[in-house]
Amino acid sequence: MVTVTREADRLRERMSRYLDDFLEREASGLAFLGDDLDVLRRILLGFVREGGKRLRPSFVHWGHRAAGGSPDDEAVLAAGCAVELVHACALILDDVMDESDTRRGRPTVHLALAEHHGGQGWRGDPGRFGESTATLFGMLAYTWADAALLRAGPRLAEALEVLTLLRAEVVGGQYLDLAHAARGSADLAEAARISTYKSGKYTVERPLHLGHAVAGGDPRQRAVLSAYALPLGEAFQLRDDVLGVFGDPSTTGKPVGADLRQGKHTWLTALARERADGYGAALLDHVSDEADVAEARELIIRTGALDTVERRIADLVSRATEALEGGGVPAEAVRGLSELADAATRRNA
Repeated sequence: MVTVTREADRLRERMSRYLDDFLEREASGLAFLGDDLDVLRRILLGFVREGGKRLRPSFVHWGHRAAGGSPDDEAVLAAGCAVELVHACALILDDVMDESDTRRGRPTVHLALAEHHGGQGWRGDPGRFGESTATLFGMLAYTWADAALLRAGPRLAEALEVLTLLRAEVVGGQYLDLAHAARGSADLAEAARISTYKSGKYTVERPLHLGHAVAGGDPRQRAVLSAYALPLGEAFQLRDDVLGVFGDPSTTGKPVGADLRQGKHTWLTALARERADGYGAALLDHVSDEADVAEARELIIRTGALDTVERRIADLVSRATEALEGGGVPAEAVRGLSELADAATRRNA
């Protein structure tokens, strides 16, 4: 396990260096922005560089290793960089759609851009400028993902097919999330479908498939990776749902109860709503202030929904790791994926 942990640390360091070099190279092509290039460097490049645990590139790496890829192959860094840029785009746009003020304990990209507008004394509405410019920055990160993938080696076509599917699924999942929040209802099955496509597949399964594609892996290994990834992706999102309601803002970097206030239809809240009485169900549909958040949290605990979700997470992680047994995945990759499963679901942020 120590060896695997050291490799994980080494991967994060290599990924950060690769991202730094890539971002500088791509940003230099935008010199025509003049002084505004400094804004892009500070806000967009800073957001990509300083945030996150590099979880998705880690899944790319271990999908590559599971398919027999070398840990020193720079093509897997390029693929990991592509996924991390898609993730940055998704977070930036998600914060715009949710009207969020903080991300990772700092102002969201659109809010930082609004503050820049106000500080410059420019004309127009700072909020509108911030949201519009953040959308452009998200699109730029999305575009740079393709530029990163161009360095992913001779199996570019296979890799691009996976990355395209990843992006289409996360867009579809985000639409489902918005649509069901607007409709005001989602049962357990719908909540599970939303979380699978909004987060689970693009966090675990498709990054694994991307690494597998870059390594030119056997299709049978890809099936084993999916058997591991699907339950783990669900467990990852369930942990995210729990943190969205019960997490410590100083650790998660987001206001407590934000998902409740925004009417997000997660598996956790759908289960609590199903078990609650009429008043409790109505409360979960109309959370507006801190008092409502506190009452909703108590309701979720009282209905046993939180305990059920914790048991489900543990069961899903067990199913994921068991899927690797006897599947022809190299032993070191099995250890790495097992450790990654634990890290993805026992996190506090």
